[in-house]
Amino acid sequence: MSVCLEIKNLTKRFPGVLANDRVNLELRDGEIHAILGENGAGKSTLVKMIYGLYQPDSGSISLHGQELHFSSPRQAIQAGIGMVHQHFMLIPALTVAENIVLGSEPGNIHYRRKENEEVIRQLSKQYHLEIDPSAKVGDLTVGLQQRVEILKVFYRKAKVLILDEPTALLTPQEVEQLIQVMERLREQGIPIVFISHKLDEVKRVSDRVTVMRAGKTVATVETAKTTPQELANLMVGREVVLQVSKPPQTAGKPVLEVQDLVVAQGHAEKVRGVSFEVRQGEIFGLAGIDGNGQFELVDAITGLLPAKSGKVVFRGNDITKANVHKRTTAGISYIPQDRHADGLVLDFELTENFVLRDFARAPFAQFGQMHRQAIEAHAERLSESFDVRPHRIHAIARNLSGGNQQKVILAREVSREPELLIAAQPTRGLDVGAIQFIHDKLLELRANGKAVLLVSLELDEIMSLSDRIGVIHDGRLMAVLPGGQATREQLGLLMTGVKLEKEG
Repeated sequence: MSVCLEIKNLTKRFPGVLANDRVNLELRDGEIHAILGENGAGKSTLVKMIYGLYQPDSGSISLHGQELHFSSPRQAIQAGIGMVHQHFMLIPALTVAENIVLGSEPGNIHYRRKENEEVIRQLSKQYHLEIDPSAKVGDLTVGLQQRVEILKVFYRKAKVLILDEPTALLTPQEVEQLIQVMERLREQGIPIVFISHKLDEVKRVSDRVTVMRAGKTVATVETAKTTPQELANLMVGREVVLQVSKPPQTAGKPVLEVQDLVVAQGHAEKVRGVSFEVRQGEIFGLAGIDGNGQFELVDAITGLLPAKSGKVVFRGNDITKANVHKRTTAGISYIPQDRHADGLVLDFELTENFVLRDFARAPFAQFGQMHRQAIEAHAERLSESFDVRPHRIHAIARNLSGGNQQKVILAREVSREPELLIAAQPTRGLDVGAIQFIHDKLLELRANGKAVLLVSLELDEIMSLSDRIGVIHDGRLMAVLPGGQATREQLGLLMTGVKLEKEG
């Protein structure tokens, strides 16, 4: 199999950071080549240089033996390199066809809508990416929007496809569909660079894996000849524990009681009569397919959405009508599912993000004045104990990798010593090292007698961490099962609305 794309000794520096250090990579014709690494390992910097978004300081990029020098993505596209970014670059108000041809419209001044929609319809059939060309992009699911991005690439006649963390925003069902798309593209001889930090996906879909760590390529291996454990160790540079170790524990009194809760958005009821409790020293996992009311339920518990009826009781007190501030000061901490929109102020320093919940109270403030010294000492302590990298407390939150941004949120919420931690998608988009760290912190809270409500779309995470598992479907709690006894098959049936038959 001939080499399609060759990277030699590629190096890229930013102020204070050596992002890529003499990186080497070979992509062969008709293969899926995974680039695996922790958050901040340099994966995205590498593919952005291949795509012309960044220019390397040294080293070379060659396509079919010809050395390339891109000063913009347009030149990379013209050379036959297409990239689908983790965060899509689509215009929601335009149709599928309009988004795909934007910037390369046939017909120049006169946009021929029907003709272009037919072109896109044929293109989608050719690559088995069926989609309605006339649909508004804003009305599509995330998985279908990703199809639009892939079709944009092939409309511009790409010969190499780069997928940057393509599964980070997808549901499990959409991930499955994407993997099938990738396998069909490989059958058509299209080489794919697949950026990921998810070992199971890499093991399943790739032919070869290049592992990056701290900006360097540390190994390239054939996927079939390695194990997830070996890949994890290469990623992190140490022995990684892939199996969660959860000692048995007896749960205490109820900390959170949700009683017949109904939550509506507009005229639609998103949560329909849900009841459960979370006790001291336990992790209660809430499983379900995305869009079945679990995150509206969380918003009602945290005070971000009002309850239409029912009760939320915290440590024996009815907090159904309490505002967010009162719930926070009562002892509830919250890791939101969207760290950018709800977890951080991205343009604030880490010092400020560490005290977002408590900036108005002692020791961080007094008589309306913030105490910078106390805030900085707090930030230094949390940054060190939660291993936030880089160890610079005045760094802007936006400039941290996703894993380190999540550590900032975790550090802030856990350091408040809450009686209840609500963790919504706490490891979404994170690498194996960061996931292990966050799991350990959740288990630490459990061991200290705290209550944890874990809401996750990752079934493995729910099953490995939870003492009890509730399954939500269409806004209703289908069942609550013991964590150690629930099977993947049982949970899968409940998640799709099928009630389990009682034994005996």
